[in-house]
Amino acid sequence: MQTMSAVSFAVLLLISLATTNAHNITRILDKHPEFSTFNRYLTLTHLAGEINRRQTITVCAVDNAAMSSLVAKGLSLVTIKNVLSLHVFADYFGSKKLHQITKGSTSTATMYQATGEAPGTTGYVHITDVKGGKVKFTPEDNPTQTDVVYVKSIQELPYNISVIHISEVLQSPEAEAPTSAPDLNLTSLLQKDGCKAFYDLLSASGAIGTFLSTVDGGVTVFCPSDAAIKAFAPKYKNLTAEGKTSLLLYHGVPIYNSMGMLRSSNGLMNTLATEGANKYDFTVKNDGEDVKLKTKVVTAEITGTVIDDEPVAIYKIDKVLLPRELFKGTVEADEPAAAPKAAKKKKKPAKKGDKAEAPGPDSSDDYSDDDAADQTANSGGRLVASAVMALCFALVFV
Repeated sequence: MQTMSAVSFAVLLLISLATTNAHNITRILDKHPEFSTFNRYLTLTHLAGEINRRQTITVCAVDNAAMSSLVAKGLSLVTIKNVLSLHVFADYFGSKKLHQITKGSTSTATMYQATGEAPGTTGYVHITDVKGGKVKFTPEDNPTQTDVVYVKSIQELPYNISVIHISEVLQSPEAEAPTSAPDLNLTSLLQKDGCKAFYDLLSASGAIGTFLSTVDGGVTVFCPSDAAIKAFAPKYKNLTAEGKTSLLLYHGVPIYNSMGMLRSSNGLMNTLATEGANKYDFTVKNDGEDVKLKTKVVTAEITGTVIDDEPVAIYKIDKVLLPRELFKGTVEADEPAAAPKAAKKKKKPAKKGDKAEAPGPDSSDDYSDDDAADQTANSGGRLVASAVMALCFALVFV
């Protein structure tokens, strides 16, 4: 009975692991060359990464012939992203659900609506199950478009992701409206909204060059406020030139992270200072809508946004991030201090016949243990899944 209970538990755990978010829209569409243009623009606009991070999603793909009409309009990449965002629903619609819509019609929010770029409800799409088994899709701000219909299911992973083929590109005047290119000049952006002191340090150390070189591929900057930089100045002066550069690079991440991504992708994050054995990472952790950065030396909180426009994001933080590689002995300032240890009693001389007492473990802080814990937590579900599989086989044949 105990064996069967263990087997049941292991199977349930394995099923739970198997149903976690693990889809990859690029790989799904790679198997279907007729959607190569749509797939390519998902990558170019970075929508693919945002789709993969969503737990429940529906992607309405259009084939190369339909995409040609969109590409021919000569829209900017930012505008094309808005249009394609309208083709990504924040809900699961598989083939069966599409043909069983309650009362024959419903509306669903899209990723375009979620970005905040869509005024009012223009980021919604109406789905209608019409006569003859057809399903029609109509943008909220373009009710005259009645030619977009469901063609077939490409892949469904209930209720995680559904990729379906629709006949035409959804046309939205709002989504296709010209969008001005964002100001991606870090030199000017970092001198705004209370980041001037941080920018001055970047310029004086030469670290600004590393930040600038990452812009095209995406960069996220966590800028300590001017007040935080001023309070930290005495410690900064005591660092070596190499230490100063590492500290500054520690405030940059070589990929773009929107605020939504930071709130949903908690965990370890490498920085521009990460190199070889020098981890220089920190942990992102959200507390409701608030996002905190924990370095094991200090915890900083994001207090504002200078810019969040892919591929550049700059956020203001209330403290300077202190990497443990440079400030290993510093105690976490905003964590409660450890309770004082009781004074050790003097040991009495051992009497004849008494057993010798084994020495207890050393209670001093060991950062290598923290590193090991980070690596264990970051190893992903593969090890857990493998262990559960092995356990299942072992218990079945007991």
